[in-house]
Amino acid sequence: MLTLLPLRLPSPAAATLPSATFLLAGLARVPVRRTPPGAKMSAAASAPDAAASAATAAATANAGEEGAKEAGDVLVQYVVLRRDLADAWPLGSVVAQGCHAAVAAVWAHRDHPDTAAYCGPDNLDRMHKVTLEVKGETQLKNLAEKLEAAGVRHKLWIEQPENIPTCIATAPCPKSQVSSFFKKLKLCK
Repeated sequence: MLTLLPLRLPSPAAATLPSATFLLAGLARVPVRRTPPGAKMSAAASAPDAAASAATAAATANAGEEGAKEAGDVLVQYVVLRRDLADAWPLGSVVAQGCHAAVAAVWAHRDHPDTAAYCGPDNLDRMHKVTLEVKGETQLKNLAEKLEAAGVRHKLWIEQPENIPTCIATAPCPKSQVSSFFKKLKLCK
């Protein structure tokens, strides 16, 4: 039997959190029918499952058609790092620069419908990011200028207090609208 223990946090804030009993009170119990090992189901018992399987297959086929249409226009976030920094800085520091830029781009454009869809609960486990690299600061600034001129929503991350441009991240955009800006860049390795 599963026993729920009270949540213990090493913080005074724990006293302000609702108890686990309160949080789980609204959950309904769903009975689970189990078939003993080796037992065969009758045709009548399996008929509802067959109907459900057919409905699921039809829904999957429709979703597959819609997915094929949307596959070319998937929402994607591009993150472009400087290769020269990746060679000179610790890996964690370079990764942090990309994280800063990605979060800043999402936050700055949080009210845009593409960002809302990208961060929506149905997409959280299916986000698409492409991490690329440029040779150095000049190439990064040139890319930022091209994106700005084309009206592509992005964030050029400038590390402070050193004032070093380290990374660009786009806001989530349909791939078909922005991929042309990144075709000549290499995947970050």
